[in-house]
Amino acid sequence: MADDINEVAAKKLKSRVRKIKKVNKSEEEKVKFFDQLGVSVEIYMPNRKPEEVSDSLIFWTTPEGKIVDAEFSYEEPENEKFAQVPVDVKDLKAFVEAFKDFKLELDE
Repeated sequence: MADDINEVAAKKLKSRVRKIKKVNKSEEEKVKFFDQLGVSVEIYMPNRKPEEVSDSLIFWTTPEGKIVDAEFSYEEPENEKFAQVPVDVKDLKAFVEAFKDFKLELDE
């Protein structure tokens, strides 16, 4: 069964790549695509014992990149404990400031 889901995922990825290439070639397609797009990003925080504790910030954005919601996740995998805490605007501003110069690029 795992092979089936992997095959479906590989086909879906190829479909998504074709769509993105089409979006990249047409301003009209780009506008249609990004009008429907929302993004969620998860940033894992560094820590000394990742096998014992994991924490991350998850935020959701509008198509324009404006953050509409954010949560902080904390996990202790060994103890099977997990919590999510909403991040208020005041605290979120500190993260936005820290990552203001972040952009996606290939590491070539």
